[in-house]
Amino acid sequence: MIDLNRISQKVRALKPSGIRKFFDIVQEKENVISLGVGEPDYSTPWNIIEEAFYQLEQGETHYTSNHGLLEFRESVSEYLGKYNLNYATDEIIATIGGSEGIDLALRTLINPGDEIIVPEPVYVPYNPLSTLSDATVVPINTEKTDFKLTAKALEEKITDKTKAVIICFPNNPTGVTLTKTELAELAAVIIKHDIFCITDEIYSELSYEGEHHSIAAVEGMKERTIYLNGFSKSFSMTGWRIGYLAAPKELVDQIIKIHQYTTLCAPIMSQYGAIEALKNGMESVAKMRASYNRRRRLIYNGLKEAGFDIVEPKGAMYIFPSVEKFGLTGEEFALKLLEEKNIAVVPGVAFGEEFKYYIRCSYATSIKEIKEAIIKIKEFVEELEK
Repeated sequence: MIDLNRISQKVRALKPSGIRKFFDIVQEKENVISLGVGEPDYSTPWNIIEEAFYQLEQGETHYTSNHGLLEFRESVSEYLGKYNLNYATDEIIATIGGSEGIDLALRTLINPGDEIIVPEPVYVPYNPLSTLSDATVVPINTEKTDFKLTAKALEEKITDKTKAVIICFPNNPTGVTLTKTELAELAAVIIKHDIFCITDEIYSELSYEGEHHSIAAVEGMKERTIYLNGFSKSFSMTGWRIGYLAAPKELVDQIIKIHQYTTLCAPIMSQYGAIEALKNGMESVAKMRASYNRRRRLIYNGLKEAGFDIVEPKGAMYIFPSVEKFGLTGEEFALKLLEEKNIAVVPGVAFGEEFKYYIRCSYATSIKEIKEAIIKIKEFVEELEK
């Protein structure tokens, strides 16, 4: 028997992922319609798979540079130009998905006791990874501003210990995004106080109303920003575990030290798949985005008709309705819905302790299943109200 007191205190103090904890329960049931995990229901487009197969057949099975293949970084550099971002190949690192990029950014920036501002509700890994990097997490509850981080709220939380703010737009779990003007207002505060910004833009291709804008493109922000993106969501490449980090060379020169000791390099076959995705995959992305947009409208309108209070999502693949009016917490609602209707959603508390009266629904599933789920959810809330 291992004495857990011998294990790292930081690790012992971490809570398991609220999403995975709930889905351990889901796995025990059959015929469940899952509106839970943010996993695209599309397989990776065939041209991407074929290119990876071809490169493997050519013997491309070796290590790459720590930074990644030069062709990968050239493709990323060209692609980022569409968002008015200018990163040279030595300012880009191929990472093991976007998640490694978050870890690298935090561990590079943080000294013990530094504060990191995290708007909530928040993508699950941000707070635990901040804690593991010895940062003090300073949350901002965005509920009263329709889940948007405002310049005013950011300014109020900055202290002389603030090192950085993490943002994710379009957002997981709310689907909310920020306009170019709103990003510029945030940037003005960041520049004024000379702090860093870690921007997670993994859902940049899944914006449904207007173009996506990056805070890194605002004048004066490149030198203060670590930009994260990847291929999991937009290109339906979750299992390939390939993403990238972009930052000024002075930062990348420090970040690469951690990357080279922990992972060495991203898998070469995944890098080749990603190159093909950027070269010839945008037509597939457009088709998937159009399909997600239809599903977004379907689930939003369906839940509104059922009586839910919701902020309309404008990006990503999630919707974050309140269930407070039904007299249940999000966890109670999710468990009863699963038990009685075989519909799986995620309790909002997984994304921040303040959001116990919310649930997150992913619409990255078929229209047929979404329609069936809405019918059953309507039945469920009608039964609750009797």
